[in-house]
Amino acid sequence: MLPSGVTVQDEQGHFLLVNDAAAAQLRISTGEPSGPASKELNRRRETGLELLRSGRPAVAEESVTSGEAKQVFLTVHRPVRIADRKLLLSSSADISEQKAVEDQLFRSAYYDELTDLPTRRVVERRANSLLQRDGTQGKFALAFLDIDNFKHINDYYGHAIGDALLVEVAKRLRLDLRDSDMLSRISGDEFILLLNPIQGEREVAEYIQFALERLRAPFFIDGSEIFASTSIGVSLYPDHGRSYDVLRQNADIAMYRVKNEGKGAAVFFDASMEREALARIKVEQALRLAILEKRFCCAFQPKIDIRTQDIKGIEALVRLRDDEGVIQAPGTFINLAVELGLIDELTHLVLAEIVKSIDLINETFGADTSISINVAAKQAGNPKFMRPFAQALEATGFPERFMIEVTEDAFVAKTHFQTEILPIFRKLGVGISIDDFGIGYSSLSALADITADEIKIDRSFITDIHKRPRSQGILRAIESLSEALGMTVIAEGLESFEELAYLQAATRIRYAQGFYFSKPIFLEELKPAIPIVSEARINLASRPLQENRPVYARADRYRR
Repeated sequence: MLPSGVTVQDEQGHFLLVNDAAAAQLRISTGEPSGPASKELNRRRETGLELLRSGRPAVAEESVTSGEAKQVFLTVHRPVRIADRKLLLSSSADISEQKAVEDQLFRSAYYDELTDLPTRRVVERRANSLLQRDGTQGKFALAFLDIDNFKHINDYYGHAIGDALLVEVAKRLRLDLRDSDMLSRISGDEFILLLNPIQGEREVAEYIQFALERLRAPFFIDGSEIFASTSIGVSLYPDHGRSYDVLRQNADIAMYRVKNEGKGAAVFFDASMEREALARIKVEQALRLAILEKRFCCAFQPKIDIRTQDIKGIEALVRLRDDEGVIQAPGTFINLAVELGLIDELTHLVLAEIVKSIDLINETFGADTSISINVAAKQAGNPKFMRPFAQALEATGFPERFMIEVTEDAFVAKTHFQTEILPIFRKLGVGISIDDFGIGYSSLSALADITADEIKIDRSFITDIHKRPRSQGILRAIESLSEALGMTVIAEGLESFEELAYLQAATRIRYAQGFYFSKPIFLEELKPAIPIVSEARINLASRPLQENRPVYARADRYRR
């Protein structure tokens, strides 16, 4: 039996030949049909007669559905003349598998596999077609949407939950969309919404506000209740641009304004944002150049034993020298370095600075003090960074001197840090410190599952601790559990005598860090001949006890 269906039809519409494959396709009995013709047969007959009258060959795709099954055939029709008769020779081949592959390739190119939304290519083509068709007459809006803190959600709940959240967000954003609107997932947790046509800004603002309200409601996924806000920036055609690229860029700029001002809201683009974006680009370029030219330096802040005045350790704090030699604090560039993927190189620069200065560090602070280096949570969960970094620590020859400070979300998030990275540092003798404890995903139950040597209580709990009974209770709970788990407690951000005095009298905390003892110190500003420990003891011991201090006023021995 031929794999292709073959039919021969005359000018009266009679089928002179129908082979088995064609009969199956047309759902008729083999041979010359004599009974009632099927629907497919009638359609083939009418097509054949028309082609015979025109005398033209033709190629067509034909779909045949039987129940839930669907087949696609490629049929070639060719009029021929045999003797005095006009006949139509038709042959059909089943191309169902090829079409399925084509459809799959098409969807992968133009539709997002996870959410089934159009890709960035599709929304760009739609916008460009509107620009070409409408000229300056039509108006439409382009909204750039980004899920806030999506990485933290991914890390904490896992990527499967993160993917499910994206699907649910897409479903909510699709609600109330018109056929002429389009929602596209362009990458990761970013979406673009095209609203067309629009009357003006007010109409768009009302729709976007409704969308924000829907997205603020909790998502229930796999037994977890997840709250996920979204930041939205909006640009309008033609007010904010006359090309897709400009409109998208301006919507993106507006979205970043929302991110910088608190997230979970929407804002329309304005010209001032463009100036801010240009300033941001300038900072980015300056940061990349500073890393290239190694214009970073380290300041060191000691961790003090508040009972003995000894220095337990020091924390290396990165600083940037700008073109004029002015020192800039990390708040101006660290988050940007993380965002741009430059934080890894910056961390290695800090380590290189420590190694270069180790003799002066030993002479100033003592050869037994630990040296803390901050590692971002994004780095901590990334084996591609942490394994080479561990090798670099080992190559210094004194890895046991180092303490790696990471925020608590590096532990409780579902990353590789606790299971894969931590054992490597343990083997080297490198200590682990939980930085800024109390402001992230912290909970006492989570703390019980964390393997660390040191916990640094965030300064928000230490500031005015002597005046805040609720913070005092929290502090006692953290202190007790940390002590039971064998973790050293460090009080961060200590700035006043009263704070120190409370810690001495009302807690068993031994160590603190903050401006009360010392601001971050640049080694070149010190006199190596006078170690900071000796200088501190001389100055602190010389201060008189004030009469109005309470019983724990022995803390007044310490200098500001």
